[in-house]
Amino acid sequence: MEKIQVDILGLSTTPSAGGAYALILKETDGQRRLPIIIGQFEAHSIALEMEGIKPPRPLTHDLLKNVIDSLGADVRDVCINALREGTFYARINIDSQEIDSRPSDAIALAVRFGVPIFVTEEVLEEAGFLPEGSETETEGDAVVPPADSKTKPKAPPSKLDELQKQLKEAIEKEEYEKAAVLRDAIKKHLSHHS
Repeated sequence: MEKIQVDILGLSTTPSAGGAYALILKETDGQRRLPIIIGQFEAHSIALEMEGIKPPRPLTHDLLKNVIDSLGADVRDVCINALREGTFYARINIDSQEIDSRPSDAIALAVRFGVPIFVTEEVLEEAGFLPEGSETETEGDAVVPPADSKTKPKAPPSKLDELQKQLKEAIEKEEYEKAAVLRDAIKKHLSHHS
């Protein structure tokens, strides 16, 4: 079974899916994209880690990482390996064992461990697509780029500082919904001041 390495292109809201998010994966050495609908909790967990935001207490995926680390095990990679009746399936490769997982949980762990994410060729062939036009073109809400994007525009410090302060306070109070809204406001503010 051929596995294709993918990167997280971003997350976008999907109003038609009742508050769920679309996680967009892109071939590392190609143009195909794979959208996966995931829940709000998992999307926030992935986004917080990608943004480098550490909550005051560990979230479920942080707890699982801590447990795996304390057992001396290594997560080597994750793979989205099946698509059945519209549902994606994944496996987490821990040492020499493969453990069944939802793709969203597997990816949340992958970003915490900094390990590769793979998709089988069969899944990518069945559910992937080639974008039309430019590589950054999206429909609907904007795709949030990964935190390590090198094209972060500068913004006036006063408004940006206030938003970042509010974001920090929301995280400290474990108000993750508010934190996500503030994160989006910061990104919007940055894009308007580029």
